Amino acid sequence: MLRMVLVLLLALAPPGADARPGLGGSIGSRGSRTYTAPPATATTPYGASPFSRSLTPRGGYTSQGGAPYGNRLGRPHPFLTGLAGGLLGVGLGSLLLGHGLFGNGLGGGGLLWLLVEIAAVVILLRWLFRRFAGRSRPSMRGGVAGPGTAPLAISNADYGQFEQGLLDVQQAWSMRDMRSLSRFATPEMTSYFSDQLTDLAGRNLRNVVSAVRMEQGDLSEAWREGDREFATVAMRYSMVDVTTDLTGRVVDGSPTERQMVTELWTFVRPRGGSWLLSAIQQGR
Repeated sequence: MLRMVLVLLLALAPPGADARPGLGGSIGSRGSRTYTAPPATATTPYGASPFSRSLTPRGGYTSQGGAPYGNRLGRPHPFLTGLAGGLLGVGLGSLLLGHGLFGNGLGGGGLLWLLVEIAAVVILLRWLFRRFAGRSRPSMRGGVAGPGTAPLAISNADYGQFEQGLLDVQQAWSMRDMRSLSRFATPEMTSYFSDQLTDLAGRNLRNVVSAVRMEQGDLSEAWREGDREFATVAMRYSMVDVTTDLTGRVVDGSPTERQMVTELWTFVRPRGGSWLLSAIQQGR
């Protein structure tokens, strides 16, 4: 019985997060293309994870003088909505009638079976959401452009700035230097970094990323939108990622082993200005 309960808890437990900038999540904004999947590249052949946190409204995006841009990724799938409602309706009805979640009473080990049935439903729904949500996403190549966008040419100097931005953000994060982070990232991203560093400090933890090295990178897409320019770059880089407590004891990571990470970083700048980090997405 104990073994089955442990299996249930593991199945329902949220996945662990990395401690580097962004904490291994997909956060930020890509202008009118925030909810359009970036085109796949040789570095990220399976694309990127959708945003879990963004200030861009999910109901749409309005550029300067443009009409609302619909979010195709945010719509619930009708089949999944009906299925989830049906399963919950049957389960709750059985509980009210005293038959357990799906007909089992609570006598003779019924509580254990109730937990197992809940776990089975959760796992089934997770699988279905992943399967059908993947089918409903826009194509990874091309996508639907937002209003008033145009292709943008990226120079070798720009690529150098993207790589330097990766190094600068990692160093400022490790030093917990919010002033520097605000110079390298948009106010939105800076606020996320501040929240994450504050959370680590509240748990008496510190994360240090060092020896960052770009291993592979290529452009996913670049475009102009009003008076702003955007570029999304796929990056595979290695690093030493260590989290310690206040005494310096390592609680996560290794000071001697390198980790490999694949992410898509989006940069934005006003015309003629400097590139700022505006989003981080995890490669699939």
